[in-house]
Amino acid sequence: MTVVADFTATRGDFALVFAATFEPGSVVAVIGPNGAGKSTLLRTLAGLHGIDSGQVTIDGRVVDDGTTFVDAQDREVGVVFQDYALFPHLSVLENVAFGPRSRGAGRDAAREKARIAISSLGIADLSDRKPAEISGGQAQRVALARALVTEPSMLLLDEPLAALDIETRESVRTELDVALANFTGCTVLVTHDPLDALLLADRVIVVEEGRIVQDAPPAELARRPLTPYVAALMGVTLLRGTAGDGLLTIDGGGVLHLADHAIHGRALAVVRPEAVTLHRHEPEGSARNVWQGHVASLQPSQDRVRVLVEGDPSMIATVTPAAVAELGLTRGTPVWLSLKAVDVDVYSTPAH
Repeated sequence: MTVVADFTATRGDFALVFAATFEPGSVVAVIGPNGAGKSTLLRTLAGLHGIDSGQVTIDGRVVDDGTTFVDAQDREVGVVFQDYALFPHLSVLENVAFGPRSRGAGRDAAREKARIAISSLGIADLSDRKPAEISGGQAQRVALARALVTEPSMLLLDEPLAALDIETRESVRTELDVALANFTGCTVLVTHDPLDALLLADRVIVVEEGRIVQDAPPAELARRPLTPYVAALMGVTLLRGTAGDGLLTIDGGGVLHLADHAIHGRALAVVRPEAVTLHRHEPEGSARNVWQGHVASLQPSQDRVRVLVEGDPSMIATVTPAAVAELGLTRGTPVWLSLKAVDVDVYSTPAH
């Protein structure tokens, strides 16, 4: 079932302008900073918030056009809320059976559908337990079963892994990936975690200040982020400037040598932190880009340390904890940076 959303929706002084098509079998992640419009999008698609102009259709059926409005319970949409929103007084089986019951199924038929749904997610042994008697990972599976049991055309997931601890999140993410692969409708996954977007989605929509700023496959998003927010999310440095004759003159200061001499005019450059080398003294070697800066911050990241160096240009580098000690890196430490021209990924952009 194809879902087409092309609308403007307002909440107070905030306006979300959104246009996208969600294809059957697709998993689309929606990411963006707080206040970007992600919750407004979910509420609008779910039928919990009306639009001001435009149209939302599900399999060609208009569910909202500013005049026609189909209530949430009458849309073919399943929702998994961030807090799972399970009924505390009902068992796992009855929680999952609630969906079919609310859509007119008899008690026995609803329970049978629920048994099949929870069995498919490996939680049949929890049937008689109440939500207070199960773990967060189990509750997430119950909420997913409740959303899928009605066989919706669209599945909306609101930060489905955010409430889980790191170890549980990894296992549940794997199970969620399997469940979504078997779901024939379209899935919209709202998340703050770029790893969720990269591992679960085949397309990522980035929303900032109520507008779509990038809509691309995960690999494209990581390779060519179009805004500083996306670059930070992907853990890379994004630079804007003007290219010509193998040089990029960077907005705000600094020049980088490029391996690509064919690009002229306005351009974006992406530098991965592992390509940047830090030194306490001016380095010798083949790197054509060498400049000075000072350490602005250090942040542990798995088995590395992310170092933000302010300079012309500012840059993110990753080093080992041993290198931090050896170089004596602390906030304010003066350093030299080196970067090979071939490690600057640059591409043309329209002039603004």
